[in-house]
Amino acid sequence: VQLQASGGGSVQAGDSLRLSCVASGDTFSRSLMAWFRQAPGKERDYVAAIQWSGVTTDYSDSAKGRFTIFRDNAKSTLYLQMNSLIPEDTAVYYCAAVETRAPVGRGPRYKAATDYDDWGQGTLVTVSS
Repeated sequence: VQLQASGGGSVQAGDSLRLSCVASGDTFSRSLMAWFRQAPGKERDYVAAIQWSGVTTDYSDSAKGRFTIFRDNAKSTLYLQMNSLIPEDTAVYYCAAVETRAPVGRGPRYKAATDYDDWGQGTLVTVSS
């Protein structure tokens, strides 16, 4: 699946942003999807993941309570609603996909970048204080 992320921008601390990731191809509805982020000079970190059906979701500790991952399979689109943004959220955000019907949030599986087969190009989020 090919992925195209968008929605990044420059915002102030406390603001909200919604990222989108549009998929092409016919595997989106069968794919577990996730968001990762990479700050300058740092590794790519897990943010959130969602099962193909949307039934299960999972979040990193830094995202929990502020971010919401959701999807619209009819539109082949993944979203990340980010609220109460802080400067530490500044990073390039990537969407990722792997074709599986497995649930998320059960152990360490699907929290590593190596668990995913397809990646979007990234969208930059900059949060200033």
